[in-house]
Amino acid sequence: MRLTLLAAATTLLLTGCGGPDPAEGPTDGEAVRERAENAQTAQRRTGAEVQQRTLNRVIRTTYLCNNGERLTVDFDNPRSMATVRNSNGEAVDLFQERATTGLWYRASGYELRGEGVMARWTGDGREPTDCRAID
Repeated sequence: MRLTLLAAATTLLLTGCGGPDPAEGPTDGEAVRERAENAQTAQRRTGAEVQQRTLNRVIRTTYLCNNGERLTVDFDNPRSMATVRNSNGEAVDLFQERATTGLWYRASGYELRGEGVMARWTGDGREPTDCRAID
């Protein structure tokens, strides 16, 4: 008797807490399509939201240069800096400059300047080399 009473109370408690059953909602094609569209719209991000997320994080890009050098660049957008690491693991911190278009970072004889997937890397005392972003 106690077991039956306990099972009934548990069933009543669990069914009362869940709220309306989604399966009990409208099932016609129009209602289902509307729910799917609403779910997709809620997941989309506006261009402004995407731009804001990009401006507030560090983005890593790898460049392969014409001179055979491979550069890994961490663009630290919140601090307006970029850290450039070459294949040997040497790192240089560059500061963002105002560019009319594209990107421009420089500091103490080093410069990274470019637009789109192309950039020019100038190292202290080395010939400038053109580089292409590969990821």
